[in-house]
Amino acid sequence: MPREISSPSCPQPPATDSSRRRFLQQGGAALAGMALASPALVAGENPRKKVRVGIVGGRFGRNFHWFCQHPDSTVEAVSDLRPERRKLLMETYQCAKAYDSLEELVRDPKIDAVGLFTDGPLHVQHTELAMKHGKHVLSAVPACWGSVEEAQRLQDVVRQSGLTYMLNETSYYQQATISARKFYEEGKFGEIFYCESQYDHPGLEALYFENGKRTWRHGMAPMHYPTHNTAHLVGLTGERLVEVKCHGWGDDDPICKDNVYKNPFWNEMAMFSTDRGRAFRVRVSWRGALRGGETARWYGTKMSFHMEDPNGLGPVIVRSGKQTEKDDAGFVRDLPAFEKYEQPNWWATDMLPEPLRRNSGHQGSHTFLVHEFVSALVEDRQPAIDVYEALAYTVPGIIAHESALRDGETLKIPQFERPKT
Repeated sequence: MPREISSPSCPQPPATDSSRRRFLQQGGAALAGMALASPALVAGENPRKKVRVGIVGGRFGRNFHWFCQHPDSTVEAVSDLRPERRKLLMETYQCAKAYDSLEELVRDPKIDAVGLFTDGPLHVQHTELAMKHGKHVLSAVPACWGSVEEAQRLQDVVRQSGLTYMLNETSYYQQATISARKFYEEGKFGEIFYCESQYDHPGLEALYFENGKRTWRHGMAPMHYPTHNTAHLVGLTGERLVEVKCHGWGDDDPICKDNVYKNPFWNEMAMFSTDRGRAFRVRVSWRGALRGGETARWYGTKMSFHMEDPNGLGPVIVRSGKQTEKDDAGFVRDLPAFEKYEQPNWWATDMLPEPLRRNSGHQGSHTFLVHEFVSALVEDRQPAIDVYEALAYTVPGIIAHESALRDGETLKIPQFERPKT
């Protein structure tokens, strides 16, 4: 039974008059062996009802209170195994209904979709549980953990359920990534011939222990958490990473010597090849003289774009131009134009409904993620970061780590492709 306290439901803005296709039909075709879609999704209900979401995970999950502000969604219930985190979730979402576990929450027939903000190694298991009970899923990253077999399992679960899956990858909706995607769609890069992305998180080991016990993050391989990087290219151009050569660095720290993942590395550096013949360098680092953050640079024949750098340089554009100069050896060369780029706040535009036009976490991405997930359900379409896109972000890191364990051996990356219609 849910735990309830005396508190108001999530405050909601008034419903709009725009027509909405039903999101319920996606869940109505679950295959044999899976539970029927929840009664909340049966035909005959008001087609303008809100998507009713259950939030699971009281740490990162508290960052997505935007479900309460979205005109097409409401938070029906929350859950965490820990009472103190459960209470914080209830306060964050002003939600009176809470469950002690995900296993209990997914049985609630009023819930249409679940936001999974749980431990990384459990994402596939939790997605499967939610979908067996007829719930659509928004999953925190990574999509799967540590093996191609897990990736295959996730794909099979989503395909068999007929439900909507979306990966909650923040780099896809960083303000600079949105700008880069617009540049790409408008042809301003010319041809992108190279991209590089780095995710530096020094001090991450502070999350390796809690109350003297190891957490799931203890000793995790950097390349098992690759999606903040891979989304910078794959989420821009749609190309796929097909081959990788990766090197790792570790030291004699006890964490590198003893962890459940048998991972000896603090940092991993990979060079990927894409199915369009491009090179893509990725670095994920947990330790070193690093400022921290996620940054990317896209290099094109007509224009290059650099995200804001954590060392203080703002976003810049470099354009090929007709100017010339002499280099320090006296040779005449073309002089590209270098200009400061004033980063638009895309979150303040009509890309979002008015209640969500706020500067949210991870470089303005949280409101976009909520809006895309809710909109995909309401409009009965696949979200931008569906299961195939999610695996295209995640699986390359799994293979990159394997390459690092093999002293930089070049390895092929298996592909998970959308069915041809």
